[in-house]
Amino acid sequence: MTKRKNSRAWSFLPQKASIISRQFLNTETAPSLYTAYTKVVGARVGHVDDENLKVNLTMAKALGGKRDSAMNAVAAKVGVKMLSKPEDLTVETTAHLVGSMKDLDMGLKVEMLVKVRGLEKEQLEKVVYEARQVCPYSRAIKDNVYTTARCETM
Repeated sequence: MTKRKNSRAWSFLPQKASIISRQFLNTETAPSLYTAYTKVVGARVGHVDDENLKVNLTMAKALGGKRDSAMNAVAAKVGVKMLSKPEDLTVETTAHLVGSMKDLDMGLKVEMLVKVRGLEKEQLEKVVYEARQVCPYSRAIKDNVYTTARCETM
């Protein structure tokens, strides 16, 4: 550990450079090391109900308060009327830590099941596809986390 001259912050500089080869883990087929499951009812305004996590959701005030998710926002753009009751929309997500702890070669795999009441499956698939194009989370993990999204109508 060294302290740079005229600097108040400590910086950690490696004493010896090492080359770590980049590994390309196939997260689609890699074995699962740990799995977490959650069910969200009502998207941005609703609640998470899981064995270890129970929390009510609201959108941040800075983002406009009680506005809806990316899915509801794009629905109007593609001409689909989403229902307004929280229980009409659920998203079940299973996130897997995959790979090998021994080889320090790990990644993530996410499976989502989106269920909406009152839409045709084709409409729902179109809304979910469009939402994934604008959702900040989806954009951040694109090409980094293997993610599948299945759609079902209730």
